[in-house]
Amino acid sequence: MPLLEISQSRHISASIRLDETTAAQVDQYAAFIHASADDVVDKALNYVFTKDRDFQDFLKTSQATQVACTLRIRKAPTNGTVARPSKKPNGRADAGVESTETVRALKA
Repeated sequence: MPLLEISQSRHISASIRLDETTAAQVDQYAAFIHASADDVVDKALNYVFTKDRDFQDFLKTSQATQVACTLRIRKAPTNGTVARPSKKPNGRADAGVESTETVRALKA
């Protein structure tokens, strides 16, 4: 029986790195429960956060509100425009979000 239940919610995109074996197990667990890898990571983290009593106590302190954001969040466009990949200092582009119309135009 799976430990995680998956339901739809509002999502953001963020980049994380996983060990190769962890990434493989995320994919395997996703196949096991018939869900996406994103849903598995989201629900697994929420499960750990709610079960960790020390973390729950930490959340009640003023320290929790002063934590620096280190997660690389990619923001989707809100005005219907297409987000273009941005160049990083190392010359590599971040992934962007494209509308269906743009994808169709590029394929044509």
